[in-house]
Amino acid sequence: MNKSKMLYSILAIVFGAFMFVYGGIDDSPGGQLFGLLVVIIGIVGVIKSKKKNSD
Repeated sequence: MNKSKMLYSILAIVFGAFMFVYGGIDDSPGGQLFGLLVVIIGIVGVIKSKKKNSD
């Protein structure tokens, strides 16, 4: 189950990075903010998933 959470978190990081870059190209600060928030949520998910795996 934790592997799927890790996969979703990594996909969120990739999608967030895409939105951040695309928001910069499209000159959309809302898109960049959304991408940044998704990346942060993905990183937190990876950290939580790794902590649960080590226990």
